[in-house]
Amino acid sequence: MLKAVLLFLLGFALLIKGGDWFVDGSVGIAHRFHLPELLIGATVVSIGTTLPEVMVSSQAALQHNAGISYGNAIGSIICNTSLIAALTIAVRPGEVSRKSLRLPAAAFFLAAGVYSLIAYTQGEFRRWQGLMFLTMFVVYMILSVRAMQSGDMAPSAEEEEQKESSMGKDIALLVIGAAAIAWGANLLVNNGTIIAAALGVPDSVIGLTMVALGTSLPELVTAVTSLLKGHSALSLGNVIGANLFNIILVSGMAITISPFKVPAEKTLMGINSSLLVDIPLMLTVMAILCIPALKNEKLYRWQGILLLCIYTVFTVYQFVV
Repeated sequence: MLKAVLLFLLGFALLIKGGDWFVDGSVGIAHRFHLPELLIGATVVSIGTTLPEVMVSSQAALQHNAGISYGNAIGSIICNTSLIAALTIAVRPGEVSRKSLRLPAAAFFLAAGVYSLIAYTQGEFRRWQGLMFLTMFVVYMILSVRAMQSGDMAPSAEEEEQKESSMGKDIALLVIGAAAIAWGANLLVNNGTIIAAALGVPDSVIGLTMVALGTSLPELVTAVTSLLKGHSALSLGNVIGANLFNIILVSGMAITISPFKVPAEKTLMGINSSLLVDIPLMLTVMAILCIPALKNEKLYRWQGILLLCIYTVFTVYQFVV
């Protein structure tokens, strides 16, 4: 037990320091190439903070544990949006760039729509569909790079005023920060999962809550660090990009390794809870986050408060109902 506590504390320390390095490196790169922080957050930063989800879901897939693979991806999206983004917005609402947000938001809803269609009509995911999601990931990255090169997504005046650091230092901070975040999250997830399993909680619930929260800690650390450093756009971009990657990269990888059926361990009124609660909630919280931002180019405190309330109810439901 003492060993588990010590490893948990070590993981927490690695997450905090890794998040600090990762944000500094990402912001430095954004300024060097005159790119908007939101777009950097939706690509480079999101890939780094999604690494724990990729590792956990891939490992679960190799062990043919569909509950963890499925629950981790969907649960992370719900957690990222209704806890992490919600905290950021509740503390510091503000303006966002519609141009920078349009591509990652549109890509997410397209991928989520395809994912949901497969879940509802087939009830299982096949290997070719996993490859399809991975192809979406490649296409999205290509489109993002082209958007950066086109100059259509210019950084704000506030972002441009930031001083540039050396390229080598920025890359080193990015890589070391990502490694520290991934290692720290892995230490927390392993211990959290053991505790939850000992309590007899179903795998899908563990994936939707304990594992999802654990693997979302890099996004949480990045969000808090970005907020403290005054880079809220980077935080928002990271959350939206990470949500997209949870479908096309995390789920895509898990499905390709080991195709699985939609878990039906938990039901509500005789209906699969995944289809009745988890997927609709995933789409709903992202709509609450993105629609006002795309429409008015603003984020409001009420969004953050509403999303936090939703996450609280969702978590209680998973363990009580």
